[in-house]
Amino acid sequence: MGHLLYTLGQVNKKTMHKYEQESKKLGKQSFMYAWILDETGEERSRGITMDVGQSKFETHTKIVTLLDAPGHKDFIPNMITGATQADVAILVVDATRGEFETGFEMEGQTREHALLVRSLGVNQLGVVVNKLDTVGWNQDRFQEIVGKLGTFLRQAGFRESDVTFVPCSGLTGINLVNPPTEEKLLEWYKGPTLLDVIDNFRAPERPITKPFRLSVNDIFKGTGSGFCISGRVETGLVETGDKVLVQPQNEMAVIKAVTIDDVHTSIAYAGDQVSVTLSGIEMQNVSVGYILCDTTQPIPVTSRFEARIVVFNIKVPITKGFSVILHHQSLSEQAVITKLVAQLHKSSGEVVKRRPRCLVKNSNAVVELTTSRPVCLELYRDVKELGRFMLRVGGVTIAAGLVTQIF
Repeated sequence: MGHLLYTLGQVNKKTMHKYEQESKKLGKQSFMYAWILDETGEERSRGITMDVGQSKFETHTKIVTLLDAPGHKDFIPNMITGATQADVAILVVDATRGEFETGFEMEGQTREHALLVRSLGVNQLGVVVNKLDTVGWNQDRFQEIVGKLGTFLRQAGFRESDVTFVPCSGLTGINLVNPPTEEKLLEWYKGPTLLDVIDNFRAPERPITKPFRLSVNDIFKGTGSGFCISGRVETGLVETGDKVLVQPQNEMAVIKAVTIDDVHTSIAYAGDQVSVTLSGIEMQNVSVGYILCDTTQPIPVTSRFEARIVVFNIKVPITKGFSVILHHQSLSEQAVITKLVAQLHKSSGEVVKRRPRCLVKNSNAVVELTTSRPVCLELYRDVKELGRFMLRVGGVTIAAGLVTQIF
């Protein structure tokens, strides 16, 4: 993505030259384009993305906000934060022999990421088969990856028509923005470039008419009075001067200013990534994971709810009293599965067994969860964006869920 941004003129030559020199010094020259998105010293010295980087670019028909989410398994909570804000996803796989296989095996990150983005409501996917130059632009290798990954993505719930595979080389820039000139690739590939794939994504419908909800991803001191929070407007719209409710604190605040990409604006709509300046509330009373909402139609706050979950590939069966970490938007909260209500048929969703003793891998079920502190949730049928969550234990995602009832 760094190379794509550079080719599109989003990064100047001087900055690029600096990155090239610095990455050479660290012996990581192949990382110079990654540095466009990995801005912190630690990310650069370790050569991995840790936080969610943000940048903007334009295609023929769209303005795109790029959320560069981490791939490394230690930073999946940050990846979940990135994915909950996303409309569509690009999954990057390494075509090098052995590397693709490692990512795709039972414990591999490729599988977990695909399941996560699907569970978080992303249904359009571009798969970048990267580093195809390392295998001489071999068509058989490309087809092998498409075959294996295509089958898995269908099982994960993606429709075949919503997944596009594209062969690329991030380092040399081939087939990112401009049609390829590499003869070995042209012999067999007549498809789109990566930029075309992004341009062809369908823009989702925005829930603008629903009551206002904004999930807090970050909090920082602004200039002047008040402080800023950043996040995504999930539903509705917000204007400068609006009174909002901060949940679960149940405190009122006033929107002093709204900015999108450091540009002041008077109004922001569902789907916009914004920073807002708040007044009338103390900074220490707002945390990441809180929700700003409409004062007349506030978001439900609860510490007990029922949900339908899909259990992933777990080693230990889930029993009543099982402790988990609930990930909802940017929030992570301790929770306990307090009741196993029913086990469901995988495809029809009908009840197979009431009050099962335990839930094993790949099962579907209705469960009741209790959180250690009150959290803001919506019913999935009312607001999809705020009715989804993930459950993780010991650094592994064990299930994805949809809120069906709030007590």
